[in-house]
Amino acid sequence: MIMSASSFPSLALGCFLLVLVVELHVARGLSRGSMLDVGSGGTVAPPVTSGICASSVVIYGYKCQEFDVVTPDGYILSVQRIPEGRAGGGGSGGTNKQPVLIQHGVLVDGMTWLLNPPEQDLPLILADNGFDVWIANTRGTRFSRRHTSLDPANADFWDWSWDEVVQFDVPAVFDFIHGKTGQKIDYVGHSMGTLVALASLSEGKLVDKLQSAALLSPIAYLSHMTTALGVAAVKAFVGEITTLFGLVEFDPKGEPVANFLQALCANPGVNCYDLLAALTGKNCCLNVSTVDLFLKNEPQPTSTKNMVHLAQIARDGVLAKYNYGIPGFNVMHYGDVRPPVYNLSNIPRDFPIFLSYGGKDALSDPKDVQRLLDSLKLHDVGKLTIQFLENYAHADFIMGVNAKDVVYSQVLSFFKNQQ
Repeated sequence: MIMSASSFPSLALGCFLLVLVVELHVARGLSRGSMLDVGSGGTVAPPVTSGICASSVVIYGYKCQEFDVVTPDGYILSVQRIPEGRAGGGGSGGTNKQPVLIQHGVLVDGMTWLLNPPEQDLPLILADNGFDVWIANTRGTRFSRRHTSLDPANADFWDWSWDEVVQFDVPAVFDFIHGKTGQKIDYVGHSMGTLVALASLSEGKLVDKLQSAALLSPIAYLSHMTTALGVAAVKAFVGEITTLFGLVEFDPKGEPVANFLQALCANPGVNCYDLLAALTGKNCCLNVSTVDLFLKNEPQPTSTKNMVHLAQIARDGVLAKYNYGIPGFNVMHYGDVRPPVYNLSNIPRDFPIFLSYGGKDALSDPKDVQRLLDSLKLHDVGKLTIQFLENYAHADFIMGVNAKDVVYSQVLSFFKNQQ
């Protein structure tokens, strides 16, 4: 049954920032990994520590290619392709296979999909089931930390939010894949990876190249996100993040965040010993070794502006473009004192969507998901498939040991029904 969310007080700006990064603090000081020197569309074989293909795909017997995709505003994005399953595909190399793009969330990169054994990892499961798999890496993350003219040390490199991911990154990657395959593309997004897809579809983007979308732990509204750490953050934060940190790059491994967390963890009732649960809700199905591997590879940087924009969703309860905070600035960018709203009811009603969410998810709270579902209530019967998992929290969807049977099998069935 689809129900609209009831009205609850929204969380303050600092709440969203903190709960997204707090468990990642334990990984600060670890190496971000080296940059790939990718040739013009060929397969690379760098040292195991250098890239996603070598470290997490090729070692299991799969073919894997690394590509660069340049956005219209000059960001150079790293994209991986797994053209066939481990058993091979008769040398077809992805030809005539259905392409699927997998998009990660905020403060992580494409590696986050490949932390379990290969038989439990979504990209490899899709490849073994006959799909031509592509993995995206958003601007600012370690392998997409490049630009045609800007250096990450330049403040202008970080002048973007998820609006620009919607406007530039996602369409550029879709155009690249479509150019290589000539086919419409299936899509899997998690967390912010669902947000950028929903926003794109609401503006009529991707419709001509996208066949269907599977949205895991969907993020569109954040007003009901609550944790003890979030409550402490509400009391601790005053003003905008840029004022507090004075940084354009938001790096969870950096000293300002570490110092803030150390003070925050002293608050009564804040448990900093189970930090992953404090962020995501109590995950039911994670392997300890996978969580350790996660903390060795993540977090990844993003722009402070992106964190502010995400926090605005939680604070304002509206899915809108970035709010510059000064009416004149908004008028300059949008022609109005208020930023435009992404109207999710504009998503084509006959577009196939699979949506899976968890009852224990502290980020993609069920009440906020119900508000999303309410905006899709006029969707064509049979075109919206909903899965609710009572015991699942945010990280279970990408690292759960049973996600293969509980979630990914449903994603596979959904995609195959579109063919």
